[in-house]
Amino acid sequence: MTYALDAPAATPAARVARRKALLHWIGVHALGVAAALFFVLPFVFIVLTSLMDNQQTLTRDLVPDHWQWSNYKKVFDTPGFLTWWRNTLLYAGLGTVLTVVSSVPVAYALAKFRFRGRNLSMMLVISMMMLPPQVIIIPMYLFWAKQLDLSGTLWPLIIPMAFGDAFSIFLLRQFLMTIPNEYLDAAKVDGCGELRTLLRVVLPMAKPGIAAVALFQFFYAWNDYFGPQIYASENPGAWTLSYGLESFKGAHHTDWNLTMAATVLVMAPVILVFFFAQKAFVEGVTLTGVKG
Repeated sequence: MTYALDAPAATPAARVARRKALLHWIGVHALGVAAALFFVLPFVFIVLTSLMDNQQTLTRDLVPDHWQWSNYKKVFDTPGFLTWWRNTLLYAGLGTVLTVVSSVPVAYALAKFRFRGRNLSMMLVISMMMLPPQVIIIPMYLFWAKQLDLSGTLWPLIIPMAFGDAFSIFLLRQFLMTIPNEYLDAAKVDGCGELRTLLRVVLPMAKPGIAAVALFQFFYAWNDYFGPQIYASENPGAWTLSYGLESFKGAHHTDWNLTMAATVLVMAPVILVFFFAQKAFVEGVTLTGVKG
């Protein structure tokens, strides 16, 4: 009968290597925890402040003595708050759908078609990305407000999304470049036209990129303050949450608990959307630009 020999004791070099690996692990995770706290603690402070009474918000207490959940009800009971919600959902939701529907065919053509002027078209798209909106806001306002009489509404912000967005086109084009042309050629051999190839082959494979574009556009529209200020400021019935929150803060500038509660209600939908869609979002952004 044979007996297994005891494992030899670790050498000094091996012990040093393990110690270095352990210190590296601790250091990396400590930095990760510190970075997470740096981003999370302000949100925690806002939530805790929103649950305090008005007197406690002016003290150094960080935890509410009495949890005032009624603060959120007071915010919802504010005249116009639900209207701001409805307007923001219309602006962000409809705008996102229009942007995706109008940008996908353009990005597909720039990524997979070979035609004269394709590079020039791509340069025009990139140049539109670099054009600050403040440069064209005066002629655009004169067109929508004076020519079409749409001032005091959100339609001057929603309608242009039906004609594509430069950033969305660029991002989708970069993602579609990563799809092998062999899939498209196989579909065409089977008798699919360009539209059917786009709908049946390209779109299912481009879901991560489309999700990333949709989230970018949704976040932009949800947080947009400049656009509603220009076009809808004269009509409180067309205000969005971002613009209405400024009015709410002005009316409750001493009620920090209510102001923080309104801030939480404005941020919560965006956080929830990103939480449930972060996998597709990260995948779409990661794969975009692999092939230029």
